[in-house]
Amino acid sequence: MTGISRQVRQWRVRRDFTVLKWAGALGFAVIGVLAGDVRGLLLCGVAAVALAAFAVRDMVAPVRLAADEQGVMVVTGLARRESLPWQRITHIRVARNARYGLRWELLEIETDESLHLFSSYELGTSCMEAADELFRLRPA
Repeated sequence: MTGISRQVRQWRVRRDFTVLKWAGALGFAVIGVLAGDVRGLLLCGVAAVALAAFAVRDMVAPVRLAADEQGVMVVTGLARRESLPWQRITHIRVARNARYGLRWELLEIETDESLHLFSSYELGTSCMEAADELFRLRPA
């Protein structure tokens, strides 16, 4: 043992939302088959495929954000992982939005070249809690 402790924190998609996406995809597929017309089948088929694609992404890349003393790992695209050293990260902030009577938060991790957005559903916790922990892990 080297005596070096490496604290890694991971934020992952909640499993209940993945199950809900699979159930929705199955529900749309069943409704599409029972609809009896081509337009209904097409619309429900598109919805089922979209929800299934989101559910597959949740299963392939359940950890959307991870951080340690070295930097942050983010998932981009379907399941590509990108490592961001702390030196490249320019801002970490929580954006609060309200529209049409709904309120939500997004965790923003910004570099000079990119902006990575994470919802509380992707992180499995509130965006503010994740941001606080990122600030604690970030070297001074």
